Amino acid sequence: MFKHKKLATWLEDIEALCQPEEVVICDGSTEEYNRMWDLLVGSGVARKLNEAKRPNSYLVRSDPTDVARVESRTYICTDDEQDAGPNNNWTEPKAMKTTLNGLFSGCMRGRTMYVIGFSMGPIGSPISHIGVEVSDSPYVVASMHIMTRVGQAVLDELGEDGPFVPCVHSVGVPLVDGQEDVPWPCNSDNLYIAHFPATREIWSFGSGYGGNALLGKKCFALRIASAMAKEEGWLAEHMLILKLTNPVGESKYIAGAFPSACGKTNLAMLIPTIPGWTVETVGDDICWMKFDDDGQLYAINPEAGFFAVAPGTGMDSNANAMLSLTGNCIFTNVAETDDGDVWWEGMTPRPPTHLTDWLGNDWTPESDTPAAHPNARFTVSAAQCPVIADEWEDLKGVPISAILFGGRRASVVPLVNEAKDWQQGTFFGSIIASEKTAAAAGDIGELRRDPMAMLPFCGYNMADYWGHWINIGKKAGVRLPKIYYVNWFRKDENGRWLWPGFSENSRVLAWILDRVDGSAPAVASPAGWIPAPGAIDHRAAGVNDDDWAALFDIDPEAWLAEADDTESFLDGFGDRVPTTVRAQLAELRSRLHAAS
Repeated sequence: MFKHKKLATWLEDIEALCQPEEVVICDGSTEEYNRMWDLLVGSGVARKLNEAKRPNSYLVRSDPTDVARVESRTYICTDDEQDAGPNNNWTEPKAMKTTLNGLFSGCMRGRTMYVIGFSMGPIGSPISHIGVEVSDSPYVVASMHIMTRVGQAVLDELGEDGPFVPCVHSVGVPLVDGQEDVPWPCNSDNLYIAHFPATREIWSFGSGYGGNALLGKKCFALRIASAMAKEEGWLAEHMLILKLTNPVGESKYIAGAFPSACGKTNLAMLIPTIPGWTVETVGDDICWMKFDDDGQLYAINPEAGFFAVAPGTGMDSNANAMLSLTGNCIFTNVAETDDGDVWWEGMTPRPPTHLTDWLGNDWTPESDTPAAHPNARFTVSAAQCPVIADEWEDLKGVPISAILFGGRRASVVPLVNEAKDWQQGTFFGSIIASEKTAAAAGDIGELRRDPMAMLPFCGYNMADYWGHWINIGKKAGVRLPKIYYVNWFRKDENGRWLWPGFSENSRVLAWILDRVDGSAPAVASPAGWIPAPGAIDHRAAGVNDDDWAALFDIDPEAWLAEADDTESFLDGFGDRVPTTVRAQLAELRSRLHAAS
């Protein structure tokens, strides 16, 4: 069947293990995509939306027990537990394989095993990598059509001996002895999302939810790819990619890492308020970066689509996202309107008078529960974004001039500060923290550390990951982007926002790019370089002088307390924390003591 002997042998082994009723090699065609939806609609899991309002689009309702990534059941399997690190759940590889072989034995009986060859990134790019996923879920096949490049062209690129990441997925519900299927099969009592960095394998069992089942996404693009990047000297990051063009037509590209609930998708599709500036999207979630022969860092978006949280997305918050959703979409666990369209909290200022909620129940504004699940998703091709950059599929990628790190902080952290060098920038990334919101587990306001926005996604010990970043900065003959720490969420003592955020963030981005050119003034602060007076027209953003000053207030005592909290966090990684990171913390303390 395949000229690629390793692939053919692997598929034979997986088929023998899973025992599907039939095997289908996916070709990536429109006919195949439509066939998946015929199956999903026929099973009752999906509904075709009103063709006049939302053409070629579908609403899917998952099982209520299968609605999100399950970090507690996500594993990194390495011989040495320390290589996985305290940031990951660890299991010894042989023990995990024994468990998985037991679960996967016969797990696809009565079902079809789909073989999905997919490229993460444009097919043929030197930054791209190929995976092959087997799955017994038509929902996965349909979603992979949007989220990755799939089909024969991928297998042709793989050739007879090309490297690929093997990905095995099953919902974990075999159909035997005439057993009838359910609309959304899953096995929530036996969830496993297991990664094997040494062999670059991914095995997922029991969930049909996108983050657990679309194995090209976080599993491959971050957990396995981050381990690959460490070995090979590149970066696999949880970052957006933006193209910014100034009034004289000069374009530059930035990447940015933001934990959840920090406005990442909104920034990725920013509509600037500065006359003459344009902002275009290259990627909204994941960024792979490699140096070219001249030492320039180039980036691609390895995904082909957006798989984003729907609640909170509306024309006011992210018009470009909404304009991407006019058709050819998958909506998962949102509400349905009476006329066959979709709705979620934040989509419009006022909800409709009646909806069918994500559980299939009647809903009105007086209901005690949300109409859409808080983690409800939309899946849509990136090509439909009205501000997608032409370069988003460039095989070479785009050259990165600056990298942003940001969190959600009501105090302490200024609006923007610039690292003096790559080492300090790595330290900035290592100390990212956000105040927890209602969408995250824990007490609201409590700090959640999420270095580089990678804590749930780093495929190895995060202390070694910081070391990898530091080593990247030591490469000879390379041109490194400038690094910035931003915070759009600072408040005054009364809880009032000091910065309007959203489109006005373009003013900060413009200053950053002018800094890259060396044309924007800055002044030193204990936290880093900040805009000099007059460098950003804050009044044009509706911010008065007092609020502007407050946005950059550096309270030494608050920062010293922050340093103590940072040290406690670092201590959790023991002696694997790079000495450079410890030294940066000591230097920060020294500057703060001098300023107090």
